[in-house]
Amino acid sequence: MTDFSAIPSPCYVIEEQLLRNNLAVIRAVAQAADVEIILAFKGFAMWSVFPTVREYISGATASSLHEARLCAEKMGVRAHTYAPVYAPDEFGEIVRLSSYLTFNSLSQYAQLYSYAKTVANPPEIGLRINPEFSDVGVALYNPALPGSRLGITAEHLHSLPDGVTGLHFHTLCESSAEDLEKTLAVVEQKFGHLFPQIHWLNMGGGHLMTRKGYDTDRLITLLRSFHKKYPHIHIILEPGSAFAWETGFLRCTVLDIVENHGIKTAMLDVSFAAHMPDCLEMPYQPAIRGASMQPVANAFKYRMGGNSCLSGDWCGDWWFDRELHPGDDIILEDMIHYTMVKTTFFNGIRHPAIGIIHTDGRFKLVRRFGYDDYRNRLS
Repeated sequence: MTDFSAIPSPCYVIEEQLLRNNLAVIRAVAQAADVEIILAFKGFAMWSVFPTVREYISGATASSLHEARLCAEKMGVRAHTYAPVYAPDEFGEIVRLSSYLTFNSLSQYAQLYSYAKTVANPPEIGLRINPEFSDVGVALYNPALPGSRLGITAEHLHSLPDGVTGLHFHTLCESSAEDLEKTLAVVEQKFGHLFPQIHWLNMGGGHLMTRKGYDTDRLITLLRSFHKKYPHIHIILEPGSAFAWETGFLRCTVLDIVENHGIKTAMLDVSFAAHMPDCLEMPYQPAIRGASMQPVANAFKYRMGGNSCLSGDWCGDWWFDRELHPGDDIILEDMIHYTMVKTTFFNGIRHPAIGIIHTDGRFKLVRRFGYDDYRNRLS
């Protein structure tokens, strides 16, 4: 049993066994479908568990110089790198740190490719394509909308430039195997004439294969079918959320209860804006351990309020079987993916610590944050 008194508040806590369960699913899909599945740092980059992750997969994808460095330093491999735009003063180091490097536009390819091929052990070069199709419903996360800045549309890519060995598309977000199937059909229709010329195809992220109800058999069948049709193409998938999906929680504490027009808000020692931004951006309402997100007769209804001064720093509502009081624990579930990688030090409020519950139930505190972390982000 885990000693919860050892867990500070607030604290992100990843549970090693739940992480290993996800990793086992991902490895099984990769082996059954004969594809490479790598970790997208943009969704999960808690490097203290990278030794565990590396037991199951071969590498990671980076979207910046810093992520590429993290891949080299903490995973011990060169990154699969894609960025919407590369800064010329960073590009040389990015090339050296990358095994695959994808350009977002033909203009950046023209500007930078000549350098990329001159380094020792140069990366494989790819282009991001935009099939102009996606089932993602939230505009903020849909890269295929008209006017999108992400990827090259079919009307602008009739043949592959010199040195390009692969293509990359990314149109999913916490999506299903069916969504990939529909997207892949459009990609093949619009860009299939280029497939005989490429050696690899990166199908991006958003494959939420560890979510309950995801049809992994359908995914494997789809990928095998593509392999059979194009046996010369190496397939790469790079999910982020799937790795850390439902692998841990954010422990926090009620500091106060405020009431306005009959609405009771439990004021927490964490911020939705600073520490759980996807709750406001997606938006979505996370589960709270021991509470219901649906009305319950004779239950006590509360919003959860963040501790920043942003007016919209709140989320809710939940129903509890008891009244809440200052000092009560709140356990926000599934708070590992797209949290730590997106947090800020807004208002200078205390940043949640980071910890691990190991398979034997022992809690290990990995990192605390303090004033120096806030100060050193500024000047």
